[in-house]
Amino acid sequence: MSDAGLCYIGAALSTGLACVGAGYAVGVVGSAALGAVSENEKILGKTLIYVGLAEGVAIYGLIISIMIIGSL
Repeated sequence: MSDAGLCYIGAALSTGLACVGAGYAVGVVGSAALGAVSENEKILGKTLIYVGLAEGVAIYGLIISIMIIGSL
């Protein structure tokens, strides 16, 4: 297998696994946030920040993939 092929596999894995992890985190955090907001509506802004942090993991994976492909 060539070096370029391994780079593409690494880029795909970094994006794919980061998105799977981010999806799981958003699901868990989102359901907990909805439960908390149903009890106290004043904390909606704080819970949205936690959901946004969980989504950031997918963006970091995409950035790493772009860096890997850019190094070819």
